[in-house]
Amino acid sequence: MFSLKGKSAVITGGGSGIGKEISLLFAKQGAKVYILELNEQSAKQVVDEIQAFGEAHSFLCDVSNQEQVLATFSRMDKVDILVNNAGIAHIGNLEKTAETDFERVYQVNVKGAYNCLYAAIPLMKKAGGGAVLNMASIASVVGIADRFAYSMSKGAIYAMSMSVARDFIADGIRSNSISPARVHTP
Repeated sequence: MFSLKGKSAVITGGGSGIGKEISLLFAKQGAKVYILELNEQSAKQVVDEIQAFGEAHSFLCDVSNQEQVLATFSRMDKVDILVNNAGIAHIGNLEKTAETDFERVYQVNVKGAYNCLYAAIPLMKKAGGGAVLNMASIASVVGIADRFAYSMSKGAIYAMSMSVARDFIADGIRSNSISPARVHTP
């Protein structure tokens, strides 16, 4: 497999679904895992599971709130890896997507990733490099019927990943997006 011994990884939405599995995998490979999660109970359950074989910490954090994100990152000793996994979906085409629905998806999926990047990049630069993994979707390039706001947000994540990769490659920071097909998460 691969080793993350001595690395610190921040995983947003790490208390369930894909984020939980990433948290467990990274911990099994030796990383110290920081889980940022709105569901405190699910985050603590994952931390308890990891602490049987590794090190993990959870933080109650709304990634759409920059003040909370900055305060949370200030409590970490270092950040080598950022996985922007937290996200939400909304069912509806353009005509069935109210402005409040659009705004909610944008706040979590796009602004949440931006806020975590904004907090993590200076720490990665200070450490001499790092890796960013942004959870996009196949919807980012093909769009999905009845998922207007979600598809838009994942397209933004894809573009954000490419921009960060170009802007910070000289600082030793890699940025990529992952675009899975449909995944049913709890």
